[in-house]
Amino acid sequence: MATRREQTSHESSERILAAAAELFAAKGYRQTTFADVAARSGISRGSIPWHFGSKEGLLLAVLERSVQLVSADLAEPGEAQAPEAGFDRLVEGAQAMLEAPTTKLFVTLLVEALEPGSPIHGRYVEIHETVRGHCRRWLERLPLPPGLSAEMLAVTISGAVIGIHQQWLLAPDRVDPKGALVALRAMVTSLVMPTEGGA
Repeated sequence: MATRREQTSHESSERILAAAAELFAAKGYRQTTFADVAARSGISRGSIPWHFGSKEGLLLAVLERSVQLVSADLAEPGEAQAPEAGFDRLVEGAQAMLEAPTTKLFVTLLVEALEPGSPIHGRYVEIHETVRGHCRRWLERLPLPPGLSAEMLAVTISGAVIGIHQQWLLAPDRVDPKGALVALRAMVTSLVMPTEGGA
């Protein structure tokens, strides 16, 4: 059982992570300072490096937490569930991801992740692999059309979800993410579950 001091330390870390994720998403990593994070979290500036070592360490911790949240959103259904129920769960998870305020973080940090020697490149790859992995495991339960692998379809579906999210962030008054996910679901189910009539 955690001591009161350990519990307080954990709560402080969570507040710092939540504040940093919001600020990195809104302002970008380079423009966010420890002072900004301290003001948003209500935790003293000096406590931030004590918990995370450096700004880079804080960024890595934020992305690690993001991987965990993505995994939770895309939690897979039991093996006994019908394939269409499994895809419904994936679509619901994708919608939850798109609506999460800190998901914008993945867009604002993309340039950072693409820079040579980026410390977050590996975490970014892991986030994308998490999304593809959940999708791939659902597809592997289905009789796929000849010439289409679960891996390539997972890349295509996850790419569509990421693209929907980016378009919505750029033009929220012109893009309906829920409607786009409904359209994606119809397209995918008509391809991999034709006997269901795309339902």
